Amino acid sequence: MPSFPPLRVGRGGDRLRRAVRRRRRAASAGLAVLAAALAVVGGTEAAQASRGAGAPPEVKPPPAAMRWVSAPVRIADAATVRLLRPGDRVDVVAAERAGPPRVVAAGARVAEVPDPEKGVGDAGALVVLSVPRDTARALVGAGAVARLAVTLC
Repeated sequence: MPSFPPLRVGRGGDRLRRAVRRRRRAASAGLAVLAAALAVVGGTEAAQASRGAGAPPEVKPPPAAMRWVSAPVRIADAATVRLLRPGDRVDVVAAERAGPPRVVAAGARVAEVPDPEKGVGDAGALVVLSVPRDTARALVGAGAVARLAVTLC
């Protein structure tokens, strides 16, 4: 067997390790700069808050359209109401005799349902839904002229 110098295959790995170390240093330096910037911004917010510490922050109520109300709704099919539980999300559909059905309330939360023995009759069942105020108005109007049904979401 002829004699030859040994092969050294680890040379490329050294370059890779050095490159990774450089990137780690750059990343850690970037994180240090970011932390310093956040500390400065947080300090100014804390100073502003301490100046106005005597006055609580002003909390504005949501607009009237976004206030949630409880709306009692008579659903035409009492058997469907028996499937509902408080907390369920439903779409309320108005089915008028003259015209296609339309969705009156989408994603309304069921607040209360009647007992299985009580509140269920031929005229349907009364369900209490939690909806925005504008949607409650639409439900009342639709319930006066159309039969209402629900679909579970």
